[in-house]
Amino acid sequence: MNLLDIQNRKVQLPSNTDNQRVFSFPEAGYPRPQLQRSHWLNLNGLWKFAFDDEGRCTQPGDIRDWTHDILVPFAPESTKSGIGDTGFHPNCWYEREFETPEGEGRLVLHFGAVDYHARVWVNDQYMAEHEGGHTSFSLDITTALNDSGITKVTVWAQDDPCDLAKPRGKQDWQLEPHSIWYPRTSGIWQTVWIERVGRTYIESIRWSPDFERWEVGCYAAIAGDAPAGIQIKVKLSIGNNVLANDTYEVFNGEIGRRISLSDPGIDDYRNELLWSPEKPTLMDAHIELWYKNELLDEAKSYTAMRTVGIQRDRFMLNGRPYYLRLVLDQGYWPDSLMTAPDDGALRRDVELAKAMGFNGVRKHQKIEDPRFLYWADVLGLLVWEEMPSAYRFTPKAVERTTREWTEVIKRDISHPCIVAWVTFNESWGVPNLVESAAHRNYVLAMFHLTKTLDPSRPVIGNDGWESTDTDILAIHDYDTQPQRLAHRYGPEVKLSDLFDRKRPGGRILTLDNFPHQGQPVMLTEFGGIAYAPVGAPDEDKAWGYERCSNISELEMKYADLLKTINDVELFSGFCYTQFTDTFQEANGLLYADRTPKFPIEAIRAATLSGQGLCTPTSC
Repeated sequence: MNLLDIQNRKVQLPSNTDNQRVFSFPEAGYPRPQLQRSHWLNLNGLWKFAFDDEGRCTQPGDIRDWTHDILVPFAPESTKSGIGDTGFHPNCWYEREFETPEGEGRLVLHFGAVDYHARVWVNDQYMAEHEGGHTSFSLDITTALNDSGITKVTVWAQDDPCDLAKPRGKQDWQLEPHSIWYPRTSGIWQTVWIERVGRTYIESIRWSPDFERWEVGCYAAIAGDAPAGIQIKVKLSIGNNVLANDTYEVFNGEIGRRISLSDPGIDDYRNELLWSPEKPTLMDAHIELWYKNELLDEAKSYTAMRTVGIQRDRFMLNGRPYYLRLVLDQGYWPDSLMTAPDDGALRRDVELAKAMGFNGVRKHQKIEDPRFLYWADVLGLLVWEEMPSAYRFTPKAVERTTREWTEVIKRDISHPCIVAWVTFNESWGVPNLVESAAHRNYVLAMFHLTKTLDPSRPVIGNDGWESTDTDILAIHDYDTQPQRLAHRYGPEVKLSDLFDRKRPGGRILTLDNFPHQGQPVMLTEFGGIAYAPVGAPDEDKAWGYERCSNISELEMKYADLLKTINDVELFSGFCYTQFTDTFQEANGLLYADRTPKFPIEAIRAATLSGQGLCTPTSC
């Protein structure tokens, strides 16, 4: 089956609700795009819900009154959830019953993301807990099933709204959003689903392409009852063209192999396999797990032949210099907050970014739903994935962030769209980098941990300023006067002088003992021009680094700014702030509903202006 032919599954309603007509249920594609099975059930829909502000309840039987219905996967702070309560609620409870799917083997319950600490019961039997608001987790619930044919799931989500020692990204700790922070997201905010698997099954798959060797690395972990003699079969293809069809023995519950794509000689068709934003070619993968003549499990996946790296002062894609044109993407929607209204909204964001002339996004302070990464893979959009910050430096903050970041990389490492990891932003959570060796060591540790877990991608240690070890020196500069930016970063400037000066925020670009060593220099935040027409509602609350009162002024300023940045030879890429208006931040190229502020053709022309137009085939 071609990836684009995968059908969205409809959300099923609870059978006993009286208010089905009140809610609009979104379509959702397969929640885990890189390991897909045919037997699964989406549990999004109406769940029973209750706040427990005093924390009196510790198990399902303590809940005496389910006061609300909530539309999962939307957070209770969102209007889309049917609740829309943005107050401080450190504890919330969910419950839903569903018909137990028939079949043999195991039943696995999956949560896309629950913010922040989740405990789960099935049929009033405690199963497990998970901490971390941005990562997925799964539970084998087979032992908790009963003979009634009905399964009940209960979730207790704890999310202290004032805790600054947990990774929280742009979620505000004040009651009302202020400055550049947004409403909180508590509880379940990504898809909940179950799938039927065999007694032995493929638990995870990881792909690691190697363009120089024309190989695709495949790692698979096997779970359940794994007798000796299990084999895994991997078939890679593009359309009807089979690239590989190999079988491997499983040892100790895992396999790791490199699949070579044969050299056809001088007429090397393999160049047509390369993935890029201009030509996002994906390889379909069909995976089967066998024991003797018995098929234990099968799944569909995909990968791509794509290599990224750094060569001197340039970012490289598939062995060629490639100029990055990114836009800062917060990943919020007015009525549903961090959760997309539906799968189509995620696809539309990818399409809009490309239509505006960008070849990538920097997902800012958010780990995005895997469905967004899927559409970026399919449609061709580069992604910088950035760890949401904690805002205090404490042992607990270090432990939480390190653990969750490790889970992030494990979940998303196989997506070809991801071309860089960002561990810190603007020294958030490490405010004393200049004075404190502990803060510096934390940034260094996260940088090298990331390089250890994934040596195939560039890593940005601290995006914005105060760099230690980093593969890309990322600068934030919100001066909106093009002539000053041209003077500051132009050819007449000595690099040694540039890195000794101070920049916006009063921060030096590189810390002592960590001089610039020839890495690519990119302007990874700039612009931030707000459109705030005179007399508009909430005009005084519209936030940006500069304000325009009419659209023609905004269009002119954007064009002048992008022309200047594209012409700076020092830069090997940029990231403009930002993709959409986001609550009080009115500095998007699009309104919050994704309507362009001025013609999208004009945005695209300005984005592509100047000389910074390297592609995989020219530079």
